[in-house]
Amino acid sequence: MQVNETLNEGLKRKLSVTIPATDLTTRLDAKLDELKGKANLKGFRPGKVPVSHLRKMYGRSAMSEVMQEAINSSVSDTLEQREERAAAQPKVDLPDDQAVINQVLEGKADLAFEVEYEVLPPVEIMSFDGIEVTKPVVEIDEAEVDKEVQRVFRQNRGYESKGDDAVVEDGDSIGLSFEGKIDGEAFEGGSSDHAHLVIGSGDFIPGFEEQLVGAKKGETKTVDVTFPDDYQNEELAGKKATFEVNILHVDAPAAGELDEDFAKKLGLESVDKLREAVRGQMENALSSMSRQHMKRQILDLLDEGHKFEVPQQLVEAEFNQIWQRVTHEIEHHGRSFEDEGTTEEEAREQYQRIAERRVRLGLVVAEIGNKNEIQVSEQEHQQALIAEVRRFPGQEQQVYDYYRQNPQALASLRAPVFENKVVDFVADKAKQNEKTMTREELAKLIQSDEEYEAAEHDHDHHDH
Repeated sequence: MQVNETLNEGLKRKLSVTIPATDLTTRLDAKLDELKGKANLKGFRPGKVPVSHLRKMYGRSAMSEVMQEAINSSVSDTLEQREERAAAQPKVDLPDDQAVINQVLEGKADLAFEVEYEVLPPVEIMSFDGIEVTKPVVEIDEAEVDKEVQRVFRQNRGYESKGDDAVVEDGDSIGLSFEGKIDGEAFEGGSSDHAHLVIGSGDFIPGFEEQLVGAKKGETKTVDVTFPDDYQNEELAGKKATFEVNILHVDAPAAGELDEDFAKKLGLESVDKLREAVRGQMENALSSMSRQHMKRQILDLLDEGHKFEVPQQLVEAEFNQIWQRVTHEIEHHGRSFEDEGTTEEEAREQYQRIAERRVRLGLVVAEIGNKNEIQVSEQEHQQALIAEVRRFPGQEQQVYDYYRQNPQALASLRAPVFENKVVDFVADKAKQNEKTMTREELAKLIQSDEEYEAAEHDHDHHDH
């Protein structure tokens, strides 16, 4: 085999490879010899078919297989000898002239072809000395625990239908459909065919629940509200909205008290233990939100701390994946880029930058993990599968079967776990400056983070 390098520019490589006809013939003879033991042809005893006869019958198709195997192994061997790792599947260009290919298939000519690929760049990991992140801390007061305990109580003691003549009262659980408008225009997230709401829970925006008290089942009521100035979605903050609400059903709380018997029904010894469990759940949720915000900061630090050329093949594949989703969303909602306050050209540039960031971060995360022997255990992989299955209530078995039958999909669940472990590793090296804030302030930070990374919703790093 002869290899000549014809291009070496940045990460791009182009090679000219020639495999002698004698090598192909040797490979073909080995394949025909293997076929001889398996061939079962009329007029010949098993294993006794002459190779000359096999060559006459199967020579051309066997040579076609030999060619493909020779190309694959020569590309693989060449990269290994050159100590290069291709960023994606190398592109092989065979001769266009069918007459030349026929000569090769007949064993009369050498096989010459071109190979193009991009190499993975060397990644020099930044120093983690002196890096700092803000760690949000939310202190839970007793009033919040009380409110959450009451919510658990309402949820678990159950509700009973108040019948067709029902009138909405404080504490009732209602089913409702609604459509919200601002200045006469419907807005995203402002409508539902069937939502559930406990009157007095404060789950909906201020003023909404109170206006439904006294409404009857089947009645349509107009509700006027103003979104709070600190509302998570800044596009809606401070705006007046009108909702047309239809009451679908009204249920009253079932009889029962928040006492020891109720706690025991939930498998807890006492009301105090219930409070402890509720506080624990609240702390875990806030801790998870805090880690999520720190993760965004760590990824930003890693992005800023590593500037190197990335393989365009990977960027292009990443961009196409993002762009397909973006255009589907735009078309699905019957909108245009102009409706979103941008142009197609500007959106392409933005998502091109995001694609490049994702590829670079993928390479950096993989390198940090590899250098520091960070691995995803089988147990962690299984936990990720269980968490994914739980996201689809009622379809658990189908989702589980899908992943068990698709090894590639199952393997993809490792990537987010691996990334989180690498992020935690870097976070442990950083100085974590605690910043006390309210739950609402933290929720707003998370909202901002998620909007920034909206295009990275199904984040899947390349673990090389």
